[in-house]
Amino acid sequence: MKKVAVLGSTGSIGTQTLDVISREPESYDVVGLAAGTNVDLLLKQTAVFRPKLVSVATRELADQIRDRLPSGTRVCFGEEGLVEVAAHAGADYVVCALVGSLGLSSALAAIDAGATIGLANKETLVTAGHLVMARAAAKGAAIVPIDSEHSALFQCLNGEPRSAVKRLILTASGGSFRDKTRDELKDVTVEDALKHPNWSMGAKVTIDSATMANKGLEVMEAHWLFDVPYDRIDVMIHPESIVHSMVEFRDTSVIAQLGNPDMRVPIQYALTYPERRPSAALPLDLLAKGTLNFRPMDFGRYPCLHLAYEAGRVGGTAPTVFNAANEAAVARFLRREISFLSIEEIIEEVLNRHTPHSSPDLGTILETDLWARQQAELLRP
Repeated sequence: MKKVAVLGSTGSIGTQTLDVISREPESYDVVGLAAGTNVDLLLKQTAVFRPKLVSVATRELADQIRDRLPSGTRVCFGEEGLVEVAAHAGADYVVCALVGSLGLSSALAAIDAGATIGLANKETLVTAGHLVMARAAAKGAAIVPIDSEHSALFQCLNGEPRSAVKRLILTASGGSFRDKTRDELKDVTVEDALKHPNWSMGAKVTIDSATMANKGLEVMEAHWLFDVPYDRIDVMIHPESIVHSMVEFRDTSVIAQLGNPDMRVPIQYALTYPERRPSAALPLDLLAKGTLNFRPMDFGRYPCLHLAYEAGRVGGTAPTVFNAANEAAVARFLRREISFLSIEEIIEEVLNRHTPHSSPDLGTILETDLWARQQAELLRP
C-alpha cells in the first residue's frame, strides 16, 4: 500500500484527493492529514482514514480536538505541525495541497524525508523554485504535478526529449470576468469574482483565476518543473477548459491533453503514475461539446499575468514578492477592504519598491515574503 500524507486535507484539492483515495482503499494508507482551522471536516476525515498524525493551525485547536481523535492518532499544530506531518508521519507520498507560500517548509521537509511529492501548491516553486528543484535532485525525490495544466504538460512531454520542445502552451479559462471589459471591472463584488464558470476551487485560487495571477504563478511553476525559459512558455484563452495544456514540438507537431474539468483526474494520475486506472470522472464527449474555442492572451486586459512574466524573468526574490503581494492583496479584497482592480495595483507597486536578490537562500526568501506582505497590507490604492 502507498502511504500518503495530505497537506491541506480540508481544502478543495485535499478533499478531492481523499475522494480518489477512498475509491481504492486497498491501495492507500493515509498516515497523515494537515488542515488549518476546519476542524469539523478534519475530524470526519480522521474518523474515516484513521491517520497516525494530524495537524491544525493553532495550539488551541489542537487542544480542542485531541480527545475527539481516534485511538492512535496524534495531533500537532502550526508550521512545525505541517513539517511533522510531511516528514515524520511515515509517508512515502506527500500531497502538497496547501494554498500559498505556507507550503514551502513542509515541501522541503517531505523532500528531505525522501517522499515523492504530489505538487498542487504552485507557490512552493514560485517562491523558491531554485532551492526546491536543487533539493529534490540532491535527494532523488520525484515531483509529480497535480495542477491540471502541469499534469497535462507532464503527460504531453512523457518520453519526449526536452531538445524537441519548441514551446509550452498553458490554457486559461479566463476566469469569472473573461467577457467583461476593464471598465466593467471597476465595481465587481467578491461574490461576482467567486463565480468561476468551469471549475470548483477555493476562494483564493478563484480570485487568482479572475485576475490571471494564477496563470502567472503557473507559468513560473512550469518554468521550474520542465526547465523551459519564459520566452518559450505561452498562454492562450480557452473558455471551455477541455484542452488543459499543449506542447508544440520543433517539427510543428502539437500534443494536447484533453478532458472534462475534473481535478480528480490529474490527482489520480499523480498518485498512480505511471499507471492509469479507471476514474470516477465523466468521460469526455467531444461530439456533445461541438466546438472548442481559443483566443490570444491580452496582457493589457490581464496586467497580473504581465507582471508575473516580468517577475519570473527577473528571478531571484522577484517571484517571491509577486506571490506574497498577491496573496495579501487578494486577502484584502476578500475582506472587502479594496476593489478588485486594486489587486493588480498593489502587486505592481510592491514589485516597484523591491530590489531583487539574485540568488536568495531560504532565510532571505522568508524575509522578503514577510516584507512584501507588509507592504501590500499598508498600501492605499
